[in-house]
Amino acid sequence: MTDKVGIIGAGLVGAAAGYLLSQTAGVQEVVLVDLDHARASSEATDIAHSAAFDGHALIRAGDYADLAGAQVVVITAGTSLKPGQTRLELAAANVRVVSKVIESVLRVAPETVLLFATNPVDVMPAVAVRRFGVPPGRAIGTGCALDSARFRVRLAQHLGVSPGSVHAYVLGEHGDSEVLHWSGAQVAGMPLTAFAHEFGHPLPPALQESIAQEVRTSAYRIKEGKGVSNFGIGGCIARLTRAVIGDEQVIFSVSTYMDQLLGVTETCVSLPHVLGARGASRPILPLLDESEEQALRHSATLLQEAIRSAMEMTGG
Repeated sequence: MTDKVGIIGAGLVGAAAGYLLSQTAGVQEVVLVDLDHARASSEATDIAHSAAFDGHALIRAGDYADLAGAQVVVITAGTSLKPGQTRLELAAANVRVVSKVIESVLRVAPETVLLFATNPVDVMPAVAVRRFGVPPGRAIGTGCALDSARFRVRLAQHLGVSPGSVHAYVLGEHGDSEVLHWSGAQVAGMPLTAFAHEFGHPLPPALQESIAQEVRTSAYRIKEGKGVSNFGIGGCIARLTRAVIGDEQVIFSVSTYMDQLLGVTETCVSLPHVLGARGASRPILPLLDESEEQALRHSATLLQEAIRSAMEMTGG
């Protein structure tokens, strides 16, 4: 393996990720691959011109053959939800696209870590595991890593501290059923609510629900204003990739395929994982209160059904 990263899909998300990866320490080369080679080439050239000022990596367009030896391959290829289209129909369409991508990637980079950003992002690791036999730790969905960052930012704003001082995760589906892990959140070694009360910024239930709603709907609100959410997920992709490239052994809430979680079989939701050179560790189930456990089980069940339906619709 080398410190090479591949990105499949040179749209707005792939380009944002490529730009940020060009600034990421430890990444030596980024290869953009897209069916529209002219688009990939133009994005790579534009990013390379920016990287010339203070970048670290060689940025270029290429084909699947150029991914040989890549330590991480990021998959952003796919379509967005169209008017009148159901989420399940989107899932089936993107599973077909991503299946072709996975097959092509594994042909030249069989040991790479696959990092999925294509929606529905919690379905795609299951496709890699069940259809192509990729080990669960090497098929990672960005999942709730970005949602966790949004949660910490919002809490930090309320508490008057930096986001890095807030330790809190979002679990479950990257979507409407996601679970904000209030009971495990901490600041300065104190439970979140205790810290908030101690420093005069209490978090009553109504405010907690308001913050939860803000976190869950962040992407919708961003898309209403600009049509796409690309920089947040681009930053997420770059940070998770850095963790793998640098073998950092750092913890993020990402999604991997699980044979069983809280009695729900064959699901794929976000839980804390340790990320390093081999990909993601086994999932870590944190201590949950009763309502959080019920909500996480519900989220896992929804993903179980989505995975089964998408696989059936695509002949898996």
